[in-house]
Amino acid sequence: MGQRPDMLSYLVNRLLLTIPTLLGVAVLIFFMLRVVPGDIVEVKLRGDGGNPTQEMVEAERKRLGLDRPMHRQFADWMIGLATFDLGKSMWTEQPATEEIALRLELSLQVALMATVIAILLSIPLGTLSALLQGTWIDYAIRIFTIAGLAMPSFWLGMLTIVSLLYFFNWLPPLTYVPIYQDPWTNMAQLFWPALAVGYRYSAVVARMMRSSIIEVLNEDYIRTARAKGVYERLVVMRHAMRNAMLPVITVIGLEFAFLIGGLVVTEQVFNLNGIGRLFVQAVSRSDFTLIQALVMLSALVFILSNLVVDMLYAVFDPRIRYR
Repeated sequence: MGQRPDMLSYLVNRLLLTIPTLLGVAVLIFFMLRVVPGDIVEVKLRGDGGNPTQEMVEAERKRLGLDRPMHRQFADWMIGLATFDLGKSMWTEQPATEEIALRLELSLQVALMATVIAILLSIPLGTLSALLQGTWIDYAIRIFTIAGLAMPSFWLGMLTIVSLLYFFNWLPPLTYVPIYQDPWTNMAQLFWPALAVGYRYSAVVARMMRSSIIEVLNEDYIRTARAKGVYERLVVMRHAMRNAMLPVITVIGLEFAFLIGGLVVTEQVFNLNGIGRLFVQAVSRSDFTLIQALVMLSALVFILSNLVVDMLYAVFDPRIRYR
């Protein structure tokens, strides 16, 4: 009963700490974008081979609000953040939240599927490799994981597409369909990129799982449990794995946060219109408003992922108390 108030208090404190963190990210991204060379007005007006006059450029800058003093633009940006208004894209002139919402569902599903695939592969493989250290099974698993680290996800995706076309004369659907509308078509399209990304993901987690279990198995309390005659399965499952999972959970959380917006090339290979592709488009167009919104989304995902990881620590290690 005593831990629940502590956990609730810890959760509230962590959520309050996200405010200055997000504020710092907002200040940095706003002023850094204004320092980087590039003018969206020039890119936009000359994008189709046009030759705008200086008057046209100045009129467009005024319409977009870029002619106002820097502190006024920053104040409007912060007021918008406080009211959950991320502004409008300077390129499409659509609300940034709508531009992101159209693609976040796809990227989030791929990230979740890749995480599930990685966990299902990495936990048993990493544990087996640690328990059978030095055997041929250990070497086979290590080769599997090293190949996953060395092989880029987009290259594996390209091999997957070529193999599906060559052996089955079939390609994944090109048009995204939400899973609640047509589960079969949705999985047929997103399973393959999730598998390509999940393979590398699993390699990272499996190697962490292996090294963590090997380290834990050499601890004194493990030798004490074995000396007392505790079954080896209980020693591994109840004592070793629970403590070995702490660094593994951290890696899983960080990798998941990276997948939201970090699958630029993989999305390009599988023709997925996700957050990563939107990020590239926004940067290439110098779309300040959209870049700021995407960076804030990425920061929020990392903060929430770390918060979930911290919450899971207490599940796997009851010695942890939140104060």
